[in-house]
Amino acid sequence: MGKIILASSSPRRQNILKETHIKFKVVPSKYEEDHTQTVFSYEFIEKLAYNKALEVAQRTTEEALVIGADTVVVLDDEILGKPKDEEEAVSMLKRLSGRRHKVVTAIAVINTKDNTVKKKAVTSYVEFENLTDEMIKSYVEDYKPLDKAGSYGIQELPAGFVKNVEGSFKNIIGLCPDALMELIS
Repeated sequence: MGKIILASSSPRRQNILKETHIKFKVVPSKYEEDHTQTVFSYEFIEKLAYNKALEVAQRTTEEALVIGADTVVVLDDEILGKPKDEEEAVSMLKRLSGRRHKVVTAIAVINTKDNTVKKKAVTSYVEFENLTDEMIKSYVEDYKPLDKAGSYGIQELPAGFVKNVEGSFKNIIGLCPDALMELIS
């Protein structure tokens, strides 16, 4: 398998990778994400993951598998990115209230030895309960989800937020271990 490099500073992705018992090092990608795209496509999300991995792969002087990932929350084919402030976070959560949406994490793995690329996008579904304004405001104030797509981290949501989850829970957090193992093996 060789050396593994995670091109992400996300503590959530790092924790998921640690749980696989694979040794890896973290080299955060300096790739500047395009936040202007609001219409979802698998091509777009896979390209973001690839560009994150590519930026690190180009700086790496050793043979390694470089892993890039990107997670988006999608409601009605619209990407709900990271909110710019608490007001936008509240607005996003109100839109998600009582609705089923998808969470897509794309993973790209670049082998620096031969520049081969493997990519995969995994889709999971989350359905929220009908949330009160008080629940939403309290969550945003307590958890400050400004660094999370869709304005929430599923692993930290209080009881009463989630009605149903379909698919990989860890994919919703930011990295599907099964998909990753498939790409790096």
